[in-house]
Amino acid sequence: MSVHVSNHPLIQHKLSILRNVNTEPKKFRQLTRELAALLTYEATADMDTVPVEVQTPLAVAHCRELQEKIGLVPILRAGLGMVEGIWELMPSSEVWHIGVYRDEKTLKPVQYYNKLPVEPRVQVCLILDPMLATGGSAVATTDILKNWGVKKIKFVGIIGAPEGIALMQQHHPDVPIYLAAIDERLNEKGYIVPGLGDAGDRQFGTG
Repeated sequence: MSVHVSNHPLIQHKLSILRNVNTEPKKFRQLTRELAALLTYEATADMDTVPVEVQTPLAVAHCRELQEKIGLVPILRAGLGMVEGIWELMPSSEVWHIGVYRDEKTLKPVQYYNKLPVEPRVQVCLILDPMLATGGSAVATTDILKNWGVKKIKFVGIIGAPEGIALMQQHHPDVPIYLAAIDERLNEKGYIVPGLGDAGDRQFGTG
């Protein structure tokens, strides 16, 4: 499985502000949207396109358009903050919500919400979660999508921990991961260090 860590100057600059403990929720949400869009730009570089002819005011132009339909799957709740940034790039994308929370005692994922239709209407799904920490939620969500019938899945996050990446590699080696940074480790509570704290709390001002 490939892990892509972006060294793009814009991504690294915005990440430094996102990490800052003094960054307020409004700015945090804005940065999350912007980072999601930039990372998705890189994650979709290999998407299939088909040739089309487009009439311009002067002549016919030979262009290309996306062949695959995309589904965005934010893991509730922190993943919600990434959707708007990607929607600005791909407004026709479908959005499907999956609710998975981490049990604070066992650090294992618990699914509490899933509104996927009977059969997938998209060819590609992007799992969205700012933090790939223990990896349990990402693995569980990927399990759900594969059982649903999606053939092409990518994970788009912002910060990953080695432990979470390793778990995804173990369970889903075919799912590429796109991140802005890989941090040092998890602490005893399952938080990424140095990380940025709880991405959900910092977005919604509930910390």
